[in-house]
Amino acid sequence: MEQNIDVEQLLHFYHQMFRIRAFEEKTNELYQRAIMPGLAHLYIGEEAVAVGVCEALRQDDYITSTHRGHGHCLAKGASFDRMFAELLGKHPGYCRGKGGSMHIADPDSGNLGANAIVGGSAGIATGAALSMKMQGLDRVVVCFFGEGALNEGLVYEAMNMAQLWKLPVIYCCENNLYNEYTPYQETTAGTFLGRPAAFGMNALEVDGQDVIAVYQAAQVVIGRARRGEGPSFLLCNTYRFYGHHVGDIDRSYYRSKEEETYWMTERDPLKLLANWMLEHKLTEASVFSQIESEIRGEVEAAVQFAINAPYPPKEEVDQHVYA
Repeated sequence: MEQNIDVEQLLHFYHQMFRIRAFEEKTNELYQRAIMPGLAHLYIGEEAVAVGVCEALRQDDYITSTHRGHGHCLAKGASFDRMFAELLGKHPGYCRGKGGSMHIADPDSGNLGANAIVGGSAGIATGAALSMKMQGLDRVVVCFFGEGALNEGLVYEAMNMAQLWKLPVIYCCENNLYNEYTPYQETTAGTFLGRPAAFGMNALEVDGQDVIAVYQAAQVVIGRARRGEGPSFLLCNTYRFYGHHVGDIDRSYYRSKEEETYWMTERDPLKLLANWMLEHKLTEASVFSQIESEIRGEVEAAVQFAINAPYPPKEEVDQHVYA
């Protein structure tokens, strides 16, 4: 890690990453206790990508998200209580309980929505970027997607248009090594960076477990887009610690326990940042403990709020929906 960031901001990075970690751990618990309906796709292990990118954005910038989208929502400014309410199908949720885990949106914080369709948000993000350019605004849009989306045609149609029209959009590819249960090497021909290169698009590759590196790379591509210099492709190499979704418990048939242990012990983004700060005597271990304790208290209060919240009234069944 290299940094020219002050201690306060580094601790804020840790705070934001732990918010995501604690939220996802509680989400998994709610599923196991049969309190949460349906499934969720946990973001644990990938926190540095969402935080590093979103911390480089402004409040009025936009993001689009994926089926593994809780981390993006939280990093862009979503609150625990309304997030949990949405997961439990409750009325105070961001989508009045109708979107659930994979369709959370919060335009007020710049989140144009998660999308359960792989690669499905590429057109939304690119269209939003076109809107920003046509209005003469200096806003930027980040489109988050996994490496599996690199095999979806919509992504390339959108990237082609963005490059032709020099749109202010960042295509942030979160490479967590697996397309659901299949190693990406078995599904994706060529190289990841070869894809944007075909369009003549600016591209950067970064260690997605290093929040400082992600933040600094994001600053570069976001600044470039804001100046009207066009889109970029940001490849963040990362890893999901757990299954494709909360029900994916036995993963031994597609990845080894040794691999998981390595990433969890040696490549945990929270541990990497905390250990680096401690080694450089930038703070004390008790500071991290205090941050974690405060956030866990907030999570418990938010869950209780969601459990106690009402379901949407039946009169709303045909409102706020398209089909």
